[in-house]
Amino acid sequence: MQADYPVMRDVVLVGGGHAHALVARMWAMAPLPGARLTLINPGPVAPYTGMLPGLIGGHYRRDEIMIDLVRLARFAGARLILDRAAGIDTAARQIVLHDRPPLPYDVASLDIGIGSDLPDLPGFARHATAAKPLGDYALAWEAFVARRLAYPRVVVVGGGVGGVELALASAYRLRAGGAQPKITLVERAAEILPHIGAGARRSLLDHLAKAGVAIVTGETPVGATATEVALTNGQTLGADFVLTVAGSRPQGWLGETGLALERGFVTVGPTLQTSDPQVFASGDCAHMTHAPRPKAGVFAVRQAPVLFHNLRAALTGAPLRTYHPQRDYLKLVSTGDKAAVADKFGLRAGGPWLWRLKDRIDRKFMAMFGDFPAMPAPALPANAVPGLAEVIGPKPLCGGCGAKLGGPALAGALAALPQPARADVLSGRGDDAAILRAQGGVQVITTDHLRRFTHDPRLMARIAALHALGDIWAMGAAPQAALTQVILPRMSDTKSAETLAEVMAEAAATFAEAGADVVGGHSSVGGELTIGFTVTGLARRALTKGGAQPGDALILTKAIGTGTIMAAEMAVVHLPGLILGEAVAAALTSMTQSSGPAAAVLAPVARAMTDVTGFGLAGHLLEMLDASGCGAQVQAATIPLLPGAMKLAAAGESSSLAPANRALTVGRLMLPEGPLRALLHDPQTGGGLLAAVPAEQAEEILERLRAAGYDAVRIGQVVAGPPRIEVIQSND
Repeated sequence: MQADYPVMRDVVLVGGGHAHALVARMWAMAPLPGARLTLINPGPVAPYTGMLPGLIGGHYRRDEIMIDLVRLARFAGARLILDRAAGIDTAARQIVLHDRPPLPYDVASLDIGIGSDLPDLPGFARHATAAKPLGDYALAWEAFVARRLAYPRVVVVGGGVGGVELALASAYRLRAGGAQPKITLVERAAEILPHIGAGARRSLLDHLAKAGVAIVTGETPVGATATEVALTNGQTLGADFVLTVAGSRPQGWLGETGLALERGFVTVGPTLQTSDPQVFASGDCAHMTHAPRPKAGVFAVRQAPVLFHNLRAALTGAPLRTYHPQRDYLKLVSTGDKAAVADKFGLRAGGPWLWRLKDRIDRKFMAMFGDFPAMPAPALPANAVPGLAEVIGPKPLCGGCGAKLGGPALAGALAALPQPARADVLSGRGDDAAILRAQGGVQVITTDHLRRFTHDPRLMARIAALHALGDIWAMGAAPQAALTQVILPRMSDTKSAETLAEVMAEAAATFAEAGADVVGGHSSVGGELTIGFTVTGLARRALTKGGAQPGDALILTKAIGTGTIMAAEMAVVHLPGLILGEAVAAALTSMTQSSGPAAAVLAPVARAMTDVTGFGLAGHLLEMLDASGCGAQVQAATIPLLPGAMKLAAAGESSSLAPANRALTVGRLMLPEGPLRALLHDPQTGGGLLAAVPAEQAEEILERLRAAGYDAVRIGQVVAGPPRIEVIQSND
């Protein structure tokens, strides 16, 4: 387990390519005290290039070829920012991002890959799919295969090794599904496969012929529609799926950085430094001036140890190492079926045994990002007080709302709190916010804070702000003002100022979006980042948890499962068939969705409302039922769940607060043990609103909520009887 040292310097990795993935893994095993690692990537996963043809051919599941950057970042103790880089300000030492303010760096590295699209050709941006970035291609291909066309037509633009490999994989996959495909390979040069040995080329041409792949050479596409590709000679090719693998296109924004470029690619020397010594580059986006090589993943993989050393050396003053690539390398080209052709130094071999060799090599690489080695937790001293291990528990304490005190302990602590003595304090404990008398109506006031569950302070600030605002919206009030409470971990003065500025800027933007002002607050230094807000709101009348009536429809505006997903992320859980990073990204998207517009729809018509947070859906629904003196029937099939939540719950993953939440519902939740019951106890951070509305208005309300961007559902109804929840499961 890594010690938390004060942050003094920032190392920022831009892009989740192979070199950076390996650097992050090495960093996990040997972090640099005082340095913070940040990884920026548009999505939560990065595909492994070597296994892409196997995925297209149907030999691998999608999760088998994806490097989960979320799990990797957690293992490395790194900050992960899911955004796209748009530039570098080398003078200010900032990475310019697409969707958020610039991010400071002390040392940066680029591994952003290349593109293979043809944006200048009419229709290609809309009707063609580029092989790179690989992740988008993989999704588009699976969607195409799912159409199950009987006579699918595929046009592959680009007759290099990549185009040939993907044409063969496409033909195999479609035939295996019972289709009769027509695959056409288009190459502008006079012949395909110009950069491979003669023996391997002859073998691959033979495979193309046997697979029925037509080859068109000496022609260039000039446009595409939804059904065809036009060539320079006037010929048109019928096409249901168009794939471009033609050449390597660098990211356009690199030209605005001021870094030295070669044909748009960043030039690097033997130390992998660019023309700015504080910026490094690796992988396909880099051009090695000392040893030019074709674009191939093998070089990125072998650059990683040198890059890892040099990033650290740039901060510590240690000598830099140099990278000198091999002259040639073994190329294993898959042939669609489970066979491959090898090429190195002009030699040629082929057959199923080469596929098995390639498969072993690829799986060995991906195994480095599967089950990460366990990092030992500090041992308890021998003379510890009895029971200490049980209190600590077998898993780390969750962040977010999963870190709050359990219901029974909280109720006991509040039992002795006196009732409000002032006449203008209309209610205190027991609802989402206190209610104060105000001119023309009431003022509600609440406070909330969250322990860090992500290393991204800006993301934490938005989620914490929306989480605190949930109590105001749940009472039908308009947010008014907020005070901020921030505990910063130990950092240098510069990093503390940067972090606090990030938190306050994001908080101010989030509250302004809700119509409220941030009017001040308090900061201190402590063990970890904690962000909280005290928020006030105004209303003509406060909407409470009481007031639900039998027959009312129960509407929930967000899916549940954030606690389970984030607990699994903290534990770096690896489940075959699940890409945890994508589940985490979906959970974060849910947490950062404001409930303000939903409250505007629900508050005028709801008889009772609350937000679903730390006590889970079951706990908060029971609070509403207790206050209203009613029961509820909930349809199990209608309960919305975040992607991956059910699979994780079935595997036993849960938040550290879940046991206390289960204690709240004993004897009052009619549902057998299982993953769904576990998720009903799952603490939610930034959860949705739960409202009891007149049944006759439910459908209109749902339509308005969905039009506002919510995946809102009717989960059940309020019924007469004691306050308990009956979950009805389908007999199908």
